[in-house]
Amino acid sequence: MPADKSDYAIKVEAQHIGLFETPITYSQLHEGESLLVDLEQTVRQRKAASEGVKRSNIGSWHSDTDMLVWGGAPALKLAETALSIAKRMSHFLEGTVDSYDWYVRMWANITPKGGLNQPHAHPGNLWAAVLYLDLGDANAGGALYLEDPRFPMAAMHDTSLRMLGVNGQPQQYEVDLKLQRGNLIVFPAWLRHGVRVYNGDRERLSIAMNIDAKRKG
Repeated sequence: MPADKSDYAIKVEAQHIGLFETPITYSQLHEGESLLVDLEQTVRQRKAASEGVKRSNIGSWHSDTDMLVWGGAPALKLAETALSIAKRMSHFLEGTVDSYDWYVRMWANITPKGGLNQPHAHPGNLWAAVLYLDLGDANAGGALYLEDPRFPMAAMHDTSLRMLGVNGQPQQYEVDLKLQRGNLIVFPAWLRHGVRVYNGDRERLSIAMNIDAKRKG
């Protein structure tokens, strides 16, 4: 006969670990005000001369992706900065980051009242990045949010479930980032993200990038 369950005086030692983390760099440009001013001026000049293109943006202006051509020295400096961060976040099993040729595509976004960006990813690239030049009016929405790539699994079973992270806090399916002027965010290009509807009267300005690498030779 099996023993009564009260006879099993076991002790459990459980270790909470986190696997398959999503690396995100949340940076602030220090002593970069002159760069931010020059970038904003360049973006506004481009908007005055171009109708822009349609991507994930709704009710907002999205430039072409050739800002490295028309953006001049400020755009090149920004690309160099974002690329440096991406390289520090990358590791290749065969070779080093210097064994690869790196590429950056860049574009600008201007979001007026009512504008937003639908959730999307940037396929065909390693990293995505965004620099915030102007957040517009405070507390008026327009937050950049990132979506948990594991979202469908738990939500399809029970939408109220939140898994606890290694810090003991519940992990949300979407996370809004608290941003300020000069923030540069770099994250995996496959990570879905979007911009919530903006309700302020003053325009928001940002610059986005795709970063990729190909083995030399």
